[in-house]
Amino acid sequence: MKEPAANEIQDVLKAVTRRHFFRQAGFGIGAAALTTLINRSTFGNDLPSTPPASAVNPMLPKPPHFKARAKNIIYLFMAGAPSQVDLLDYKPKLQELDGQHIPESMVKGERFAFIKGVPKLLGSPYKFSKWGRSGAEISELLPSLGEIADDIAIVRSVSTTQFNHAPAQIFINTGHQLVGRPSLGSWLTYGVGSEASNLPGFVVLLSGENQPDGGTACWGSGFLPTFYQGVQFRSQGDPVLFLSNPEGVSPEARRRSLDLLKSLNELHLQAQGDSEITTRIASFEMAYRMQTSVPELTDISKEPQAIHKMYGTEPGKASFANNCLLARRLVERGVRFVQLFHRGWDNHGTNNYNDIVTRLPSLCRETDRAASALVQDLKQRGMLDNTLVVWGGEFGRTPMNEERNRSKFLGRDHHPRAFSMWLAGGGIKGGITIGQTDELGYNVVEAPMDVHDLHATLLHLMGLDHTKLTYRFQGRDFRLTDVSGNVVKKLLG
Repeated sequence: MKEPAANEIQDVLKAVTRRHFFRQAGFGIGAAALTTLINRSTFGNDLPSTPPASAVNPMLPKPPHFKARAKNIIYLFMAGAPSQVDLLDYKPKLQELDGQHIPESMVKGERFAFIKGVPKLLGSPYKFSKWGRSGAEISELLPSLGEIADDIAIVRSVSTTQFNHAPAQIFINTGHQLVGRPSLGSWLTYGVGSEASNLPGFVVLLSGENQPDGGTACWGSGFLPTFYQGVQFRSQGDPVLFLSNPEGVSPEARRRSLDLLKSLNELHLQAQGDSEITTRIASFEMAYRMQTSVPELTDISKEPQAIHKMYGTEPGKASFANNCLLARRLVERGVRFVQLFHRGWDNHGTNNYNDIVTRLPSLCRETDRAASALVQDLKQRGMLDNTLVVWGGEFGRTPMNEERNRSKFLGRDHHPRAFSMWLAGGGIKGGITIGQTDELGYNVVEAPMDVHDLHATLLHLMGLDHTKLTYRFQGRDFRLTDVSGNVVKKLLG
């Protein structure tokens, strides 16, 4: 009987060893995943089987399912949840009943984060005015947004299933409340790649008090290859950690070491067929190119003075305004998805730092001018038609005063049943307001839009059918919208 060859024995051992099995199960179908990524089946391209590693670039632009309305997304995420009834959802009846107890029937059996008993209604201390030809009703706290009222679509009927910050932020960013799912930006770059050859396809910018409660899970890649996760750029110091060469290492030496690593990784890929090796190769090469591209990108000091005045930017300072300008520069260079997180909107009213009288106006001053300037700047450059801008938080705030521990400061508890967002550009119909809540702003009563509907709509504008953008993991196909989601056609221009 013929002895089996050594390589045949190795193949059998590789197929049955416990360690290899769990490695394959944990990191996602090995070589088969690699062919999916580049991508032969998802988009119907009849590509040859696994190409050499040197030819694989996970971020190369991929054809969408149908003609896209937008090429890029800038998502302005107001972490902590802005109060919709003080900013975008005017409720005269709430003003009239200010200080009275909410009807007990409305809150019976309701679970709040902090409110106890039957709370009192809290009318907004701010005036609303009608802006633009559309007559959009917007709070006096957002005067700059009022100036672009005819360019934006306001949605007053968004809802979520989560009422605590971390799970709600993870849910609205990943479509699931638990850590481990890919974020919207990861799904998007997996689906259509990126046009930025020297920058990541998905960039994250932080400002405000600290990072979001949901942490890096808000921009993680979950079970998708890690190349698709968001890359955080910092506002001060080195924009990206460890991007510079160590002291004594020349660019030439760095290039030689990367070439050697690439050769070793290609050999490893041929032997193992693990898609994470492809990610490693692509990440090293991207980091090398970013050593030149990132310093130029993040130097906003060379922008004209008129632009700095428009945004309210101060070069060298960590701010939401600087990040808005940086977001424009990123999409100019082909970055597919830019997400700005501004933390601090959790206005419970337990003290004068987190109430809606002192803190809410301060947050609006930090963000209103720059967010509106971003839309205006994109429009004047002819980029707004191709760039989708989204503004919103993870849930809303109650139309009742929280009064935690009998606090005398005005504040609002978490409210997942109804909140407001606005969108502009990228195929959105400007100058409209859709959706409606009841006269107290408690429940959605018209044109409801949940988180999965939001995701389905954003993907649609980018040319992707949310039901077809899938990734096979642990034996089944996953998607951003799970088994839900409908495109909100009223938003489409």
